[in-house]
Amino acid sequence: MSTGFEERKALDMSVGSSHVRASKPEPVRRAWIDGVNPVTRILLALLLSIPLFASIDVTSGLVAIGLQLLCIPLTGLRFGTVLRRLALLLVIAPVAGVSMLLYAAPGGQVFFSFGFAHISEASIQLAIAVSIRVVALGLPTILLFARTDPTELADALAQVAHLPSRFVLGVLAGTRMLGLFLDDWRTMSLARRARGVGDRGVLRRFFTMSFVLLVFAVRRGTKLALAMEARGFGSDIPRTWSRPSRLLARDAVAVVGGAAIMALSIAAAVLFGTFRFVWS
Repeated sequence: MSTGFEERKALDMSVGSSHVRASKPEPVRRAWIDGVNPVTRILLALLLSIPLFASIDVTSGLVAIGLQLLCIPLTGLRFGTVLRRLALLLVIAPVAGVSMLLYAAPGGQVFFSFGFAHISEASIQLAIAVSIRVVALGLPTILLFARTDPTELADALAQVAHLPSRFVLGVLAGTRMLGLFLDDWRTMSLARRARGVGDRGVLRRFFTMSFVLLVFAVRRGTKLALAMEARGFGSDIPRTWSRPSRLLARDAVAVVGGAAIMALSIAAAVLFGTFRFVWS
């Protein structure tokens, strides 16, 4: 009897230990973009956005989106994750195009006209181009900053961009607090649902929870300001940084790659004859 009990106990212990080993979280794999300095990512976001304002055409926007989607493996994100984060942009993009569809300068054949609203061939092309532009401008932000650590961003802004320490620490504190606000909103939603008041009055619930979240933000901001002042964050003494932030060869490769994406996009528009300089 004792032998069987000991064997069962040993079996349970082995199963339990194997379960612990199996449930141990796997380390997060570093993607290629993780080695790029956050300041370089900010420069890349500008590089991938500003040239698109030179011309509002369909070709350059589609080429830019296609080339950026090919870079997803370098970001460590899954394609489905990128699509979920693009969902809001995909909803906003047609709304931005509607104004161009109705109120842009008419050109070509006019299909509908009422007051100041005109729908013509030119306005339809412009509406499609603007909708694509919204997605092309928002996609780089998702790919570049989805995995950015706020502390690394603060280190880069202070050591590479040489921004004032007060501004940098304010950005770091605000970024950290954003995650807490999301957790507070989720906790309040679960608490209201547990009391049976979370599924009725959607509009009233939104404003009530927003006011509570505003109170939390004011209280938390006051405590944070006092804590930072007590630690000398308000003084003019130059601060030191525990982790170095430097520019490496990978940053140059990233900038060259971003410039190549924009060059190919504009070149494709010129090649297909759709490039139209906005200020001409």
